[in-house]
Formats: sequence, structure tokens, C-alpha cells
Amino acid sequence: MPKLKTKRAAAKRFKKTGTGKFMFNRPGHSHILTKKSRKRKRYLKKERVVSEAMLDHVKRMLPYS
Repeated sequence: MPKLKTKRAAAKRFKKTGTGKFMFNRPGHSHILTKKSRKRKRYLKKERVVSEAMLDHVKRMLPYS
């Protein structure tokens, strides 16, 4: 059985927690911040857990994590 390749784009965006969940940063907090409200920017700072619907996709992209 050949080794599986990790999708590098996914490896840069997702990280695995100690309990086995995957976390990711919300998009949209890097530029054009002047028109966004303070509340919205605070919300974008927080990391988020990958939903159950997307979990299988993320696991397939990161086979060895």
C-alpha cells in the first residue's frame, strides 16, 4: 500500500487538538478591516472547531494527523 500524501493547503489551515478535534481560523481577518465593525473583528479572531459535516473531508486531506 503506497503512502498517502497530505494536502499541504489543509495542513496549513487546520490543527488537531489533544482531544482529536480540528481547529481552524476564520477567514477575513487579514485585510480590509476598516469597514468591519469591532464586534465582527473580535469574532474573526477566535478559532473554531470543524463541524461534523466537514470532519470527514478534513480527515481525508490530513491522513497522518
